Amino acid sequence: MKTINLLLFLVLIAFTSCSTSDVAEEEELFVSTAAKTMTSSEEEMMNIVNDHRVSIGLNALEFSADTYKYATEHNQYMISRGKLSHDNFSSRASKLAGETNAVFVGENVAKDFATNMQAFNGWYESSGHRNTMEGDFTHTAVSIIVSSEGKPYFTQIFIKK
Repeated sequence: MKTINLLLFLVLIAFTSCSTSDVAEEEELFVSTAAKTMTSSEEEMMNIVNDHRVSIGLNALEFSADTYKYATEHNQYMISRGKLSHDNFSSRASKLAGETNAVFVGENVAKDFATNMQAFNGWYESSGHRNTMEGDFTHTAVSIIVSSEGKPYFTQIFIKK
């Protein structure tokens, strides 16, 4: 009984706090912040690519929240279609360039690799994907989403500002 009373008291305090923001503003802040943060696995993948770039004398790429948003949306699109693709890349690149003032946009996608290192090696062994990873870019983000069938989808978008 004391636990229930304590819980009701805490709920009452939460709803009567002196905050000046409303729930909608707080939800929007939470959603916009959550959409701009990579998972530890995604950070690991970005670090693998950056370590490679630095090892060959290139700059490490900075994280871009806008880029992350588009990479995540593209992964969701590929999962909904059940296939790997660069569908709508021109549209994605144009929107991203407009939002970030990017002068160049590139993209790598992968699917079904069990680890980040396997996905990186897949990109590295493909000259087109390797050229993108090693391209003249300044910012990037990686999205990794596992489908309901357990298949990982990877999208890394690169931009040059």
